[in-house]
Amino acid sequence: MDVPSHIIFEDPYILVMNKPCSLMVEPDRNGHPNLLQQVQKYIRNTQHPNKEVYVQHVHRLDRPVSGIVLFAKKKSMLKVLSEQFAQRTVKKQYQALTVSAPIQSSGVLENWLFKDTKIKKAIIYPEETPETDTVRLSYSTTSFTDEFTLWNIDLHTGKYHQIRAQLGALGCSILGDALYGSDFDYAPNAIALHAHVLEFIHPSTEEPMHMEAPAVWGFKGLL
Repeated sequence: MDVPSHIIFEDPYILVMNKPCSLMVEPDRNGHPNLLQQVQKYIRNTQHPNKEVYVQHVHRLDRPVSGIVLFAKKKSMLKVLSEQFAQRTVKKQYQALTVSAPIQSSGVLENWLFKDTKIKKAIIYPEETPETDTVRLSYSTTSFTDEFTLWNIDLHTGKYHQIRAQLGALGCSILGDALYGSDFDYAPNAIALHAHVLEFIHPSTEEPMHMEAPAVWGFKGLL
């Protein structure tokens, strides 16, 4: 991965990346390539060759998902940004492609989600239980091609596999997302879900930040 070509914004305090699909954000026990280590190497080689590097992702995207990932370059900046995410003041917009279209072209989905850690899957429940979390998103859809529907999604809660599970439960599985019902052959270790927009307050300057990354869908012959 060529890190500079995936940088959306960088200053002494933060770094904003456009993560390719199929790449993990952080290291795992199997040693797969990951975005964090590549960003660390980039900063070490280009800015601080003789110093210990600090850089940390503020949030995560699932491995199959592409799009915006925000990094803090100082521990104090990580603390400020993490508080924004915890307080849900960060605005997140996603795009997705599906074969099926919803009955309503726009609306709000509110469900109850249970994270099943045994099978690493989110389950949508028909009613609230002590084990579930309320999840909410709003969406609008347009025809992307004769075959596919494009979703623009505002995420109001950020739970495990939320968008994937909610769209799957609606009968509109994201392309390539076999875990939630898709039988479409999309791309290896990838699904057609993209973190398109991230809005937050800069942790140092306190300026409103609007970050946007156009989607590059992961299979030939789509466009």
